[in-house]
Amino acid sequence: MTIGRKWWRTFGQQVLLVILTFAMLYPLLWMVAGSFKSNATIFTTAHSLIPNQLNFENYTIGWKGFAGISFGTFFYNSFIITLAATIGSVVSSTIIAFGFARIKFTGKKLWFVCMMITMMLPFEIIMIPQYIMFNWFGWINTYWPLILPTFFGAPFFIFLIMQFIRTIPQEIDEAAKIDGCSRFMIFSRIIVPLVVPAMMTCAIFSFYWRWDDFMGPLLYLNKPQLYPVSMGLKMFSDPDSVTNWSALFAMSTLSIIPVFVIFFMFQRYIVEGISTSGLKG
Repeated sequence: MTIGRKWWRTFGQQVLLVILTFAMLYPLLWMVAGSFKSNATIFTTAHSLIPNQLNFENYTIGWKGFAGISFGTFFYNSFIITLAATIGSVVSSTIIAFGFARIKFTGKKLWFVCMMITMMLPFEIIMIPQYIMFNWFGWINTYWPLILPTFFGAPFFIFLIMQFIRTIPQEIDEAAKIDGCSRFMIFSRIIVPLVVPAMMTCAIFSFYWRWDDFMGPLLYLNKPQLYPVSMGLKMFSDPDSVTNWSALFAMSTLSIIPVFVIFFMFQRYIVEGISTSGLKG
């Protein structure tokens, strides 16, 4: 009797998980299904996830882009911005985190509090001052406003990596100093290899956030040939004419592939990086 109850309980839990999973994935599945439907039937058959006919030409039409600018250009621009910003944020955050975790300096606690406070500032507060500053630099219609700030560290990444570094015994640093290692050698040869899980976790988050960023390119980029994928998708929607929803969904489906690939390749680092970083405060 106990075994039967346990079986039914497990079965009920599995069914509930399947239903919740389907409910969460339904919008994504609906978008993928819509990418194979014709523009005329995409909403008339919205209740069905199975297209009556597979229209692969939606991907061809969407890939052609606009005004002679193919969607490949938008993907190329997104990869440039995302990779550069990810490298900048992870490298700079690791260096700053090492300073907070291992180096004693005047005002350390004050600067750390100031850094944490910046995490509470909404983007809307700093949006206008940043735009005025970058416009004064002459960086409008360039990628510098989207890339350069990441080379000064990201507070969330700094905190995450710093907590990870604190789990590493300081005796390792002392032993390295006895062997003649400088502070830079300790950082590059000891700390960095040990904090790779936290760095990879930050890289995954940064890649996703930068790839999905819409407000930044909308503010600083006015030339279509510089647009990333997020702005390229917006160009499909035209309130003054007929929107090609099928092509929009087709390119939206392609745009999520890099994020899925990165996540499934490095997902083990997310659990390891976040769980280990919280072991010691």
